[in-house]
Amino acid sequence: MTATTARSDRSATVGAALCLLSAAGFGAMAIFGKLAYDAEVGVLTLLLVRFVLGGVIFGALIGARPALRARRPGRRALLVGLGLGAVGYATQAGLFFGALERLDASLLALLLYTYPAWVTLAAFAIGRERPTHRRLAALALSSVGLVVVLTGAAGDKFDAAGAAMGIGAALAYTTYILVADNTGLEMPPLELSALVCAGATFTFLVVGIVSGSLDFGFEGEGWVWLVAIALISTALPIATFFAGLARVGPSTASILSTFEPVVTVTLAYVAFSERLSAAQLGGAALVLAAAVMLAGGGVPRTPRRRFLGPPT
Repeated sequence: MTATTARSDRSATVGAALCLLSAAGFGAMAIFGKLAYDAEVGVLTLLLVRFVLGGVIFGALIGARPALRARRPGRRALLVGLGLGAVGYATQAGLFFGALERLDASLLALLLYTYPAWVTLAAFAIGRERPTHRRLAALALSSVGLVVVLTGAAGDKFDAAGAAMGIGAALAYTTYILVADNTGLEMPPLELSALVCAGATFTFLVVGIVSGSLDFGFEGEGWVWLVAIALISTALPIATFFAGLARVGPSTASILSTFEPVVTVTLAYVAFSERLSAAQLGGAALVLAAAVMLAGGGVPRTPRRRFLGPPT
């Protein structure tokens, strides 16, 4: 029993470390995006390259695993996966990276991380979940935190359109989660991630061509940040999250994932000297506390970790 307990403890420790590594990778996404913008990479170009490279990486991982390579998704699974990427995830990613052009990375990360509260509120509205004291308290905390964060950001340089896009990204991801959850689709995460990337690639390719916004004449450094987004902030954290999830379970994994905006805020300070006021830090604490409460209290099952990782 002692040896079994020791192995279980080691597995849980490794699982927690993998989940934190995943959160760190996801948390760096906005920083890499800002650096890509500094290298004159446009939003649509960034999104197209990100999903093309992400799809290639996931395809390579599938090809390296004979069991996955031999299994072909059915027609319904193929269409659902592509549709989730082409419509749901493309909308969320477009709003997020559009907002990133206008807002500090730290502020955007906090706006986006209100999505667990939006998911819970929507689940109440459509009858999937029943209100409890714990969940209502979490919603109140998240709401107060959001108001405090936005109030602290208000001023001469406050970009209302950017804030609206950031909240819109959280709402778009809420819709994505609920729709994806309703499909009942069960697929290995790598296969589904590849399909979502393919669907999003199609959307951004069409939009980029029609709008004439695709431009690959950016600085060479831009490719460094684009590869970092695809590898460090997409493929690696998805793989490490699912490995950690298998060891610690969904509730613990979801709670550990709240480390993600903490990483973004910290890196934004180091890279760009972005600072949150004392009031905003208090609001951020409320938002993250709400996310932890919802993750530990039976919040609706969130396919974000089944499909493509976080809402970025």
